Amino acid sequence: QQREGERGGLRVAEAEANRLRGEHLRGARRLGERAEQISAHARNVAHVVAHVVRNHGRVTGVVLRNALLHFTDEISADVGRLGVDAAADTRKERDRRTAEAKARNGLVEQRGLLGDGCDQVDDVADGGGGFPQPLDIEAGLARGFAGLVASGRIAPGDPVRILPSGKTSTVARIVTHGGDLSQAVAGQSLTLTLTDEVDCSRGDVIAAAGDPPQVADQFEATLVWMAEEPLLPGRTYWLKLGTQTVSAKVREPKYRIDVNTTQHLAAPTLDLNDIGIAEVATDRPIVFAPYGESRTLGGFILIDKLTNATIAAGMLNFALRRAQNIHHQPTDITREQHAALKNQKPAVLWFTGLSGAGKSTIANLVEKRLARMNRHTFLLDGDNVRHGLNRDLGFTDADRVENIRRVGEVARLMTDAGLIVITAFISPFRAERAMVRDRMKPGEFIEVHIDTPLAEAEARDVKGLYAKARAGSLKNFTGIDSPYEAPDAPEIHIDTTRMTAEEAADHIVERLIG
Repeated sequence: QQREGERGGLRVAEAEANRLRGEHLRGARRLGERAEQISAHARNVAHVVAHVVRNHGRVTGVVLRNALLHFTDEISADVGRLGVDAAADTRKERDRRTAEAKARNGLVEQRGLLGDGCDQVDDVADGGGGFPQPLDIEAGLARGFAGLVASGRIAPGDPVRILPSGKTSTVARIVTHGGDLSQAVAGQSLTLTLTDEVDCSRGDVIAAAGDPPQVADQFEATLVWMAEEPLLPGRTYWLKLGTQTVSAKVREPKYRIDVNTTQHLAAPTLDLNDIGIAEVATDRPIVFAPYGESRTLGGFILIDKLTNATIAAGMLNFALRRAQNIHHQPTDITREQHAALKNQKPAVLWFTGLSGAGKSTIANLVEKRLARMNRHTFLLDGDNVRHGLNRDLGFTDADRVENIRRVGEVARLMTDAGLIVITAFISPFRAERAMVRDRMKPGEFIEVHIDTPLAEAEARDVKGLYAKARAGSLKNFTGIDSPYEAPDAPEIHIDTTRMTAEEAADHIVERLIG
């Protein structure tokens, strides 16, 4: 009976995947080259469902279908951003069918939960919480929170908790377009008013005070990789879970799953259509529930920060215990006090460019000039760091990502100490340079592009590295068989074909000090 249930569920899932693929392809015809990408997303969804069926035969076809609809909602959003209006109509129909399926199968959870964020409403709601049209609220209402009830039930008088802040209050009213309600259930869009003045912004969750969902920043997750470019462990992506959007890093996968045999296979990365298990860390705590308990707070997508393309879909399995045992320890001496003691403003001069461009030479001259001006500095050089802190890293793309991540963290700590940090690294990828910039205070990250043509850098070849790379004895060498992504808009641009090293150093110091 279980095997028959698995086969039946798989047939339902595959039929739904085929139907949805047809809808998306019809909507994407006007997009030309994007059509195949949308089709690939639909195939990925089918792989996810097939994997769930094989490993969880007890799950009903309706639940599988709902999981399928959850992921294709993200595909619809992607299509909609490209201007395909047809996707909006199909999504409304899917929402209606999903609500009917939940009602028929009793899929309302026991825990009361207002999900999809808390959109503050003053006097008039703007529809952001899911209302079909603006909601007129009677005069005198100070503040309401609009959203969708993701699971459970809620009623006036219920104690609630705002997450991730943890503040508590009590429901005063449940306001809808048709009037106040005595209670609300999963699937209803509404506005809550509370008895207390509390802060609740988009992405926050209002939950039952006695049984709230979890808050964490490190997880084990099941990932479905949807991009042609493979996963780069350590690279930061946008993670979107409900209305929460945070920066996230995916660590090297524990294993990938063979969708035909369900065998666990070792994998240093994930390629197109791969399904794998990996640990994910976010830059701040998020509200979540395991996917098995809540699709709304357990399913997420990953977005490339540079292209804004959806590159993966995932399911959170559980929070890592170490995430719950690590807390930020406040200190009394602030970074501002550290900087004041040195009578300077902290900064990071991030030198980037090809090997042989002159980064280390110019960085050294800059530090000497700043030292003569009694500035407190520290120079982090790429070769020196690899003798100690990063001696365990090679030169694969993944190792380069981790190399810059570590250096970025060290540089950030040094700015907290009030130092002017000078770094000289090839740092070939824009995404990692952007990651370091995001970790710094506004205005403290100064990107310096040491721009030297490849032919010129190769002609210098002081260390003989280009010759080895051309001969094939040195793999993954930037500019030869590994890419270099030049900055689009660096704060300082140095053309070494027009400036000497001394002139470049003077220019950089002048720009820094003013």
